[in-house]
Amino acid sequence: MEIKIDLNRNTNISLSKQIYQSIADRISSGLLEKGSRLPSVRSLSKALNVSMVTVSKAYSKLADDHIISTIQGKGTYVQTEKAMNHNDHNTDSTSLNWQLSIPDHLPRAQFWWQNISLTTKSQIWLSAASVHSSLLPEHLISRHISSFILKNPGILSEYGPVQGDLEFRSAIADYLISSGNSIFKNEIIITNGSQQAINLVARTFIGAGDIVVMEAPTYTAAIDVFRWQGATILSVPVDKDGMRIDLLLRLCDTYTPKLIYTIPTYHNPTGTVMSMQRRKELIEIAKDFNCFIVEDDPWREISFEKNPLPALKSMDTDGHVIYIKGFSKFLSPGCRIGTLAASGTILNRLIAAKSNSDLGSPLLTQKALLPFVQLDFMKKHLKSMNHILYNRRNLILKLLKKHMPEAVEWSSPMGGPNIWLTLPSWLSAESLVFEAQNNNIAFLTGSTCYSSEPEFNHIRLSFSSLDQEQLENGIITLSKIVFSFIDKKNAENSPII
Repeated sequence: MEIKIDLNRNTNISLSKQIYQSIADRISSGLLEKGSRLPSVRSLSKALNVSMVTVSKAYSKLADDHIISTIQGKGTYVQTEKAMNHNDHNTDSTSLNWQLSIPDHLPRAQFWWQNISLTTKSQIWLSAASVHSSLLPEHLISRHISSFILKNPGILSEYGPVQGDLEFRSAIADYLISSGNSIFKNEIIITNGSQQAINLVARTFIGAGDIVVMEAPTYTAAIDVFRWQGATILSVPVDKDGMRIDLLLRLCDTYTPKLIYTIPTYHNPTGTVMSMQRRKELIEIAKDFNCFIVEDDPWREISFEKNPLPALKSMDTDGHVIYIKGFSKFLSPGCRIGTLAASGTILNRLIAAKSNSDLGSPLLTQKALLPFVQLDFMKKHLKSMNHILYNRRNLILKLLKKHMPEAVEWSSPMGGPNIWLTLPSWLSAESLVFEAQNNNIAFLTGSTCYSSEPEFNHIRLSFSSLDQEQLENGIITLSKIVFSFIDKKNAENSPII
């Protein structure tokens, strides 16, 4: 089997660690399945033009972490618990084995793996950071779409502008200005969700070996995209006030980042909010090191406080911030509407990338959602939705306090859909996954939210996609599972009398 690994020889990260991370990413996201045979040390060292010692170090670390195993005289194979327990979608046919000889350029696909592996058997999706359909204006949107098509059938034969429908961009700009962002309609690109916006930025500006700084932990699918472009990702930890700017500055003194990706408001997955002081310092770092910031702002609308801190984009006077905002999550996930805002030549290059990507987002979707992104509707809709989600957040916090072991800690976010759970350091969230699935529960393991050196004792719980009964059943059952693992550990450590 061939494995395509792009090594960056102009970084302080050792080649053996880069090889280790690339293979581990592919295995953890299911691109290398259980039982897959890895290249021999000799053949991989030749393919990568590195010493056999370098590859041996990587393989030894993978084996020490129980990710691969070597069978004497037969070779080295993928042997992870995750792969062994998530093989339902595989084919038993050997007629397709020739495909293993075709190398790909996918370094990891954690988001894909989460969707097919963690949720297919579960009825209580604590893993889904989405809003329950009952809280969305789906009936209003469906009636408007039907009426609009009947009145304007010609819309089905029209292509929209690459940058997006002007009327729709104007409504988006008005909405963003009302929330304190100085963004104009000519600075906005309409995208197929915020994920495409991230992808456009990465494909336009990031190439093999470019330095991308991300928070640790961070949004899983963003890691996938930047890794796909061959970026060298460097991580900066998050605390209660957001990204550690002191550590970022220290890192920038050694490396020169091209891009800093951040979720400063109701951070995914931790729910933290970057302080105002750190926002100002981050803008100054972008100026000093001549790099740009990608501000992902997916959850500002789900807010349990009166005035969330202003977006970085509203503080940017020199075009260093690219702003990404998704509207699908709190309006209509099926419509896949997102926006990307930038200025200067960065905007022009992103519009060119959008044209190469899909020639423009569907015009019908933009016209259909136009009344629903306008300010009057949004105010009423968000007020109603947030009242219910505030109660759901309080419910899950109450349930955790009542049912979770004392050794477990969790966040109390002021916005967003997620609770960040921290288990005892010795308890890996991965070890709970299969027992949870047996009880029809899915959650997101925190390790998938790290680009490197993951912490395994975290869980992201999402409360926005479940009703009250599901939340209660899910948290009570999950708490019992955690209790059983802790009790088992305590029994093992108890002295025999």
